[in-house]
Amino acid sequence: MLALLLALLGMAGLRLASERLYCSNYPKEYAGYVEPYARQYGIDPHFVYAVIKTESDFDPSATSPVGARGLMQIMSDTFDWVRQKSGHSDVVYDDMYDPEMNIRFGVCLISMLYEEFGSYETTLAAYHAGRGAAGRWLRDGRYSSNGRTLDEIPIPETEHYVRKVMDCYAMYQELYA
Repeated sequence: MLALLLALLGMAGLRLASERLYCSNYPKEYAGYVEPYARQYGIDPHFVYAVIKTESDFDPSATSPVGARGLMQIMSDTFDWVRQKSGHSDVVYDDMYDPEMNIRFGVCLISMLYEEFGSYETTLAAYHAGRGAAGRWLRDGRYSSNGRTLDEIPIPETEHYVRKVMDCYAMYQELYA
């Protein structure tokens, strides 16, 4: 009986340690910004965390080789488009290194893309390759059988990106459900 109890306690302890390890690998940093902006824009916060984890691994000073900035790796032309669409004329591109501004703009962008494309997968394809590319793929029967969802993504890097974020999103959902 004692051996069984010790085995059960050991398994429970192992599970708790495993969950803690996973949670440390999938943090919910910047929750004070992610949660309210996700609510405001109607996006699952776990999805936002998955994008941030994939894009910058929560490094607010991250800059990509092509110039994308901050936690959600926003490009200059994308920043200009979101700023114009959202009416935030008082924000400048250098503000994309500020965690709150980057999350605000990133979640706003995701919301606009989701409204346009209707699925997180296609939203991610547009986030990575651009709205124009995602729209063209949806109109092309080789990549979309119904014009609403992508059956295939013709750019391997974008396909990998979408899969990586969606896997990360699934992990956030599982860990924090």
